[in-house]
Formats: sequence, C-alpha cells, structure tokens
Amino acid sequence: MIKKINQMISQGQMIQLSEYLQNINPVDISKLLMELSSKDLILTFRLLPKDKAAEAFSYLDKEYQMKIIEKITDSEVEEIIEQLFLDDTVDFIEELPSNVVKKVLRNTSQEKRNLINQFLKYEQYSAGSIMTIEFVELKENMNVKDAIASIRHTKLDKEIIETCFVIDKNRKLKGSISLQDLIVSSDDTSISKLTDTNIVFTTTTEDQEKVATLFKEYDLICMAVVDKEDRLVGIITADDIIDIIEKENTEDFQKMAAMKPSEEPYLKTPVLELAKHRVIWLLVLMISATITGSIIKKFDEVIQSVVILAAFIPMLMDTGGNSGSQSATLVIRGLALGDIQIKDYLKVMWKEFRVGLVVAFVLAVVNFLRIYFLESTDIMVTLTICISLFFTVIIAKVTGSILPIIAKKLKFDPAIMASPLITTIVDTFALIIYFSLARVFLGI
Repeated sequence: MIKKINQMISQGQMIQLSEYLQNINPVDISKLLMELSSKDLILTFRLLPKDKAAEAFSYLDKEYQMKIIEKITDSEVEEIIEQLFLDDTVDFIEELPSNVVKKVLRNTSQEKRNLINQFLKYEQYSAGSIMTIEFVELKENMNVKDAIASIRHTKLDKEIIETCFVIDKNRKLKGSISLQDLIVSSDDTSISKLTDTNIVFTTTTEDQEKVATLFKEYDLICMAVVDKEDRLVGIITADDIIDIIEKENTEDFQKMAAMKPSEEPYLKTPVLELAKHRVIWLLVLMISATITGSIIKKFDEVIQSVVILAAFIPMLMDTGGNSGSQSATLVIRGLALGDIQIKDYLKVMWKEFRVGLVVAFVLAVVNFLRIYFLESTDIMVTLTICISLFFTVIIAKVTGSILPIIAKKLKFDPAIMASPLITTIVDTFALIIYFSLARVFLGI
C-alpha cells in the first residue's frame, strides 16, 4: 500500500491518490502517513477530505501531529481542530511545546478554546481529564418526538448517540435512555417514563484506573461524568478506556521488571532516558543483594566443611524467587482487575500456603530422587537440600502473595512488589533456612 502511494506521488497522480485515500480507513491512513517523508506527509495529508483528515490526525503519534501543525496554514489548523472531538484535542495539546500550542489555540474558536482551557485544569489521570463533552443530552420534560428531533439537530457530531443522557432543568443527571427505546416508543411518551435511573456514573475527580475498573465490571460502552453538584458535565467512552488500560498494563509490566515507567514508545525513547529508568532500581536491588552476601559470609564455616552445599545455592535461590514471582504476578493482576481486595489477605495467604505445600512437596521429592540417586550425594546433604527447598518454596509463595497487598494498603503500586524485589527477599530467607538446617543435619 505504501509503495503504491509513493508511486502515485512520484508520478504526480494527485487526483488518483486523493480518490485512493478516500476508500481507506482513517486508522490505516495514519499508519501510512507515518511511513512517508516529511514532505510527502504534508502533501498526502492535504489531499484528505476534512472529516477524514481530522480523524486520521487523531491517530497519529505526537511527533507527526507536530510536523503537520507546524507546516500547514492557520486556516488548515482551524479546520482540523474544529473537526476533532474535544477530548482528542485536549490529549493532543497537552503534549505539545508552547509555540505549537499557541498556533493551535490562535486558530480555535473562542468557545472551544474556553472548553480546552477548562479541561486542562482537571488533574492528570482523573476522569475529568479524559472525558468528552460530545454526547447527547435530553431534558426529562421532553417527549419522544421532541427527543428525536433534538438528536437529529445534533447532526450526529457526537462521539456516541446510542446512549442518551437525561438531565433536569438544573442539568443534574437523572439517568439514561437508549436510542433503541426512543425509536420504538410512541411520539407522545414522556422521556421520564423511559429513563433508566439506575446507571453507573463517576465524578470529575475520580482516578481513571478506578473508572476503567467500573467499565469492566459493568460492561459499559460509555459512562456519565458529573461534578460535585451532580451536574452532567461529560461522558467517558470505551475507546478512551481501552487506551488507559493499555497504558496501565504497560506501566505495571515496567514496574514488575524493576524499571521506572516511561510513556514514550521504546524505539523513540533516548538511550540515556532508558538507562535512567532502569539504573535506580538496579542499584537498589544490587545493594540489597549484599544482604545475601553477608549471610553466606556468616555461614562460611558451613560451606568450608561441606563444599558441595555451595553447588546447590543457585538452584535453591532461583526456585524460591520463581515461586514467589508466580504468586506475586497472580495477586498483582487480581488486585488490578478487582478480583482481590485488601480485606482478602488472609484468604490469599491461606490459598497460597496450600498451593505452596503441594508445589514444595513435588519439587522436594523430584530433587531428592535426582540428587540422591543420580548424583549419589550423601543422604544427610540431600535431606538438607530438599527440606530447605520445601520450606523455601512455601515461604516464597506466602511472601509473594502478601507483599503486593501490603503495598496496596500503603497506597503504593502493587507492581513494585514484583519479581526482582521478591527474589531478593526470598533469597535471604532461603539462605538462612539452608545453612541453619545444614548445621542441624550435618552437625557443623
């Protein structure tokens, strides 16, 4: 597809290119635009119809949006901004440098400029910062005929019309009504009779992650947003929530890998920035690993007496760390999805303890057979290793399950209690158990 576009541009077939682009989805157009050179990017973008240009623009990465805004005329900027939905405009403006923002706002109507400034005042990551005002609102004193006429009057320039929101004379949210119910009802039916008053809504100050949880829990396609006086001020749509869930999941994965979260795509993040995001946690983990080193030094006489014990330290520590990470990953995900609550900590610990018993028994038995029969290791050394492994796995499972819940209770992100940190903690317990049992079983 990109080859065909480049060929048309090189041959000067602008009319054919314009016709060709009209039949392509705006999402695909945005991908194509980002593969073009800066010169061809502007040229191709200008061939798009106004509505399709604005929609494709909303899907572009920020750097390509900046290239377009900087090169096109003021009147073209005005056309794009007026076609964009308000929430897309705000998202776009938030990450632009000041000189580009000035050009955008200069070519925006006073009404929309006021709305943009109002949205920018909402706290980052709040429901107010991600909502849109492009929705259908109906007065509760309307009848079906008036309501349908009102919807037609909007000219379908709303993000969603399948769900209409009902307000009273003071703009207080009363409920919602589906477009389907309106269509099948008689003209003189009162809107108040058709209104579903039992709806899920949120406030402008609510955290976006909590809003995402509500969307999942109630299978919503949109949600009303009210201010502190219960007045309807906007809605949040499913497409915005999908973006939030993707960002939250990416952030959690980065934290679980002991990295500072980054909002920039990997290939577009500078090397020094990537290094900075990683080195802090690596330093913390490296310094914390000195604890295990000091434990080994403390039990130095045990290792010197039975040198073979040293050969099984990596296996013991790795198995413990992996066991804890399994539990932590499941609990962190459960907390994120709302399947696990802080109050469930005893249930979680009890379940992971029982899981640990089963897993630890299987691992210990397999290791006993391997070490004693295949490697012909002394029976007391074998018992020391296998019993240490048994208790290490159980402790790792319980530790991995409870640390994310403790983090949540302390208002930290549970993802910080992931693999690297849990591994360090479990390693400490594993070595203490291992060498303590060695002293008992081997009489050192």
